[in-house]
Amino acid sequence: RAMAAAGGGGWGRELPPHSPSGLVLRTVEMHTGGEPLRIVPRLEAAEEAAEAGELSLLSLRREVAATQDHVRRALMHEPRGHAGMYGAVVVRGGAAAAGDHLAVLFLHGAGYSAMCGHAVLALGRFALDYGLVAAPRCPETAVRLRCPCGPVTAFVPWDGHRSGNPVRFHSVPAFAAATDVAIDVPGHGKVVVDIGYGGTFYAFLSAEQLGLDVCSSKTRDLVNAASAVTEAVKKQFKLHHPEGDLAFLYGTILTDGKDAFSEEPTTNICVFADEQVDRSPTGSGVTARIALQYHKGLIQLNQTRTFRSSTTGSLFTGKAVQATKFGDYNAVIVEVSGEAFYTGTATFTVEEEDPLKHGFFFK
Repeated sequence: RAMAAAGGGGWGRELPPHSPSGLVLRTVEMHTGGEPLRIVPRLEAAEEAAEAGELSLLSLRREVAATQDHVRRALMHEPRGHAGMYGAVVVRGGAAAAGDHLAVLFLHGAGYSAMCGHAVLALGRFALDYGLVAAPRCPETAVRLRCPCGPVTAFVPWDGHRSGNPVRFHSVPAFAAATDVAIDVPGHGKVVVDIGYGGTFYAFLSAEQLGLDVCSSKTRDLVNAASAVTEAVKKQFKLHHPEGDLAFLYGTILTDGKDAFSEEPTTNICVFADEQVDRSPTGSGVTARIALQYHKGLIQLNQTRTFRSSTTGSLFTGKAVQATKFGDYNAVIVEVSGEAFYTGTATFTVEEEDPLKHGFFFK
């Protein structure tokens, strides 16, 4: 009222001035363990491409990257996003979702991911609260998501009115890609890493090997060291995935070295994509770490471990629930559990004449 009285006659208009041809993007905002998730409930260009081409989700991801990357940049980068922003585009129906409740493309500052556990936990709640599952059941509803790495099922508490926490999901087959690999890291010398797959590949090592402490060292130092490891592993180790498109190293996870089974939480920090830091314990990272611990005989099926994020202190739990095969690999299905929360909704607009309309990013 004060603004209206002061002559703000436009106060109360639904949207600020924007270009008729410019984007208007409506999002639902969430976080899981502190890691943000900006959900785009509909991106018509993606749904049209999925319908027209009967594309696999990996093909759709390539198509969206080629034709709609301005959407990712506008939402992930400044001034609408930030260096740690993460997003998901929901794709309903069509070949992309093929019998699942929804398909999803994952977005981050540097591009597109094949899997994201914190996003799956949040999207499970979103699917129920926004009516993507026809008849949710009490006390828990299964939500089938198609991710670029394959089908994933979330299990979401439902009280008849709204979703709740904790949410859990069952992963795609996860496996140890390699253990005890010697890598020469410039500035750090020789280190020994394990490489695990939990929907995407990560290198794992204790921060101690790099002269750091995952709990007390400066985040900047952890990020620099983890990024150096990622670059070194990419150059010195060739990844193999039964479906070739997914054979790339997404990041490095530094741990406190506590891999043997314990009731106590084990702390880690995940540095992925272009030096992006996960605020959560990292769902796909927990998946891969459980697969490695199971492979090494450090945990048994259905032994639950707790994982703590070194950045926010938030917790996920993980356990291997089923042994399986994936290509030539002995694999496990991993259950990851965590808490996801809504933080709001947003409507983003674009003015065509804005020189920074599609965002900017700097280090």
